[in-house]
Amino acid sequence: MVSGNELITSLSRDLVQCAKIDLELFKKYNVKRGLRNEDGTGVLVGLTKVGNVVGYDQTPEGIVPAEGRLFFREYDVRDIIHSAVEEGRFGYEEVCFLLLSGRLPSRHELESFRRMLMDNMFLEQRTILHIIEMGGNDIMNILARSVLEMYTFDDNPDDLSPDNLMRQSIELISKFPTIIAYAYNMLRHQDLGRTFHLRNPQDNYSLAENFLYMLKGPGFSKLEAQTLDVMMILHAEHGGGNNSTFTVRVTSSTGTDTYSSIAAGIGSLKGPKHGGANIQVSDMVSHIRDNVKNWEDEQEIMEYLRKILRKEAYDRTGLIYGIGHAVYTLSDPRAVLLKEMAYKLAAEKDRMREYEFMTRLERLAIEAVYEAKGRGKILCANVDFYSGFVYQMLGLPKEIYTPLFAMARIVGWCAHRNEELNFDGKRIIRPAYRVVSDRNVYIPIDKR
Repeated sequence: MVSGNELITSLSRDLVQCAKIDLELFKKYNVKRGLRNEDGTGVLVGLTKVGNVVGYDQTPEGIVPAEGRLFFREYDVRDIIHSAVEEGRFGYEEVCFLLLSGRLPSRHELESFRRMLMDNMFLEQRTILHIIEMGGNDIMNILARSVLEMYTFDDNPDDLSPDNLMRQSIELISKFPTIIAYAYNMLRHQDLGRTFHLRNPQDNYSLAENFLYMLKGPGFSKLEAQTLDVMMILHAEHGGGNNSTFTVRVTSSTGTDTYSSIAAGIGSLKGPKHGGANIQVSDMVSHIRDNVKNWEDEQEIMEYLRKILRKEAYDRTGLIYGIGHAVYTLSDPRAVLLKEMAYKLAAEKDRMREYEFMTRLERLAIEAVYEAKGRGKILCANVDFYSGFVYQMLGLPKEIYTPLFAMARIVGWCAHRNEELNFDGKRIIRPAYRVVSDRNVYIPIDKR
């Protein structure tokens, strides 16, 4: 007999060995690793009317880099955000209506929809007690468990009719801010001994305002709430091919209930290669600021970036986080729009020196990567590059960076799920894997 630890060690070695697959076999059998083509584009696996991510032009000669654009139901997100900001109103609720229905609301429809969202923000008493009792230091896990628990409070959880799907979508959009705010306040109470606050959502607030109020209390400015509103719009939807949305569509195609499908999407978003990337950028930028003495000295900044790329500094991965994107080439429109809000917020909070450092770092980081790896791929700053800086200026704790992503993206997940379950010719999503190992002959246990 071997001990449990010895067996785990032995099985772990076996795991690594049996997981090895020669990468040349992917080329031999024309298998697209990560569902990516050789030129970096995504393998086409479905059709959608929800969102459109444009990062390049496709011509007979190949891919031509282009300024990035993002469309919700084929409305340019730039127009949606600029309209809301110029009019001094909040736009996330309008985006939710648009993504769920496929059309823009009238003023009266939008107000009725906003009130419906506010009415549904309150949590079941049992859910609140569940958050308090289970605690935990990972809010994404608390969010996933809370979503699964919502199944038990739903009188009709498995009904896939359009009416029921829309009701569930609205309730999820409404409750995500409350769950996340309460979960963080419980975490802060447990870890830091701070007072545990449960603030009820306010009828006259937007979702962004209510989240700040439930999280921190009434001391926020209009610009702070509007900046969070813009952040939520930018993260609300990003096409059907991103990992978490694709996860929701795959699970939805099986006919499973809404809560199981959304919990799966949360699990996908939690990964550091997806929703957790904003934390990596924030940590890296903090590290660079601590190790570069003169924030205005471009040569000093550039040399430190070279050290990171040579795996001599920071986390020794050789990566500069927040630079480059799977789809966008010349620019990420989300980063461009967020940068506009970051400028306004930095001016309000007297943090322009930090803002200028970020813009300098963005430019120099791209130059450093080109210098080290060539210009084979066109690079731009992605939305994660500025999101951490904005969250810091808003006074938001790092523990909720990724949950905030989920809080915004829930509407995109619901819109894609509803589309998956209601378009003609729907089928369960079931791709194929090719086996590349040799056949084995079974050996009776007494002959091994």
